[in-house]
Amino acid sequence: MNWAVDSIGSGAAITSVQPLHGDQGPWRLSVDVRGRSRHFVLRSLTPRIDAELIATGAAALEVAELHRLRAPRLIAKDLAGRAAGVPATLETVATGNTTWPRALSVARLRGAGAALAQVHAIQLAPGPHLPLRTRPIAVDNFARDRLLGRMPTSPLLRQADEVIRSIPQPQGDNVFVHGDVWPGNVAWTDGDGCTLIDWKTAGVGNPGVDLGELRKQIAITYGATTTDIVEAWEEASGTAAANIPYWDAVAALNTPTTLYSREATARRDAFLQAALDQL
Repeated sequence: MNWAVDSIGSGAAITSVQPLHGDQGPWRLSVDVRGRSRHFVLRSLTPRIDAELIATGAAALEVAELHRLRAPRLIAKDLAGRAAGVPATLETVATGNTTWPRALSVARLRGAGAALAQVHAIQLAPGPHLPLRTRPIAVDNFARDRLLGRMPTSPLLRQADEVIRSIPQPQGDNVFVHGDVWPGNVAWTDGDGCTLIDWKTAGVGNPGVDLGELRKQIAITYGATTTDIVEAWEEASGTAAANIPYWDAVAALNTPTTLYSREATARRDAFLQAALDQL
């Protein structure tokens, strides 16, 4: 906390600390800066977040700021932990909220698709902190876990895995990808504008990594497979989205065999089957 205060500058005093994941970090800091209340997110080591993820999040925010994307701004980083004692970063809090409406909002789907198009307009080469991503949420590899017998499987998941492994991965330009696009990482601000947050699994890859993940998340959350995300992405980018069924299947495969409810599992399976039917 002392490092965070020093990074904010003179006159800063922390008034409250709120963990954002149960009783673990990251932590939202409310800070009084010479009579003005400001808010920041402090990220450091937790059982879920290692030094590599912290470094990736920092590198992603630097790219986002360079290209003026709607994202939190990096205030400070100490990747080696020399000053903070452990690897840590400090960033601004995105305005808005991550609560999506009960009913599926076409406007929000289109807003998210357009926001992703801005991210994917940035061409990058893979690097140490922004590596090549061939699936969303790269820290997980549930398809491999099933293949190695670490997790039970199902006939549909086994079939899908065989199909995906038999198809050459689609090629194309490497672009900036967020890596974990789900409703909880999309903060809605003014109207249907949104800010992407939590960039710790960002990297470089095919736009389908993000498009497939968001489509999967919407299918699981709302029970609907929609074209609105892709259509808005295509309009904003001026490019036709390619290989969507492949990336849908990749996203669906990178989930536990059994999800948090029977309904969620059934929705995932329906989404995956629809993708397979198009491959």
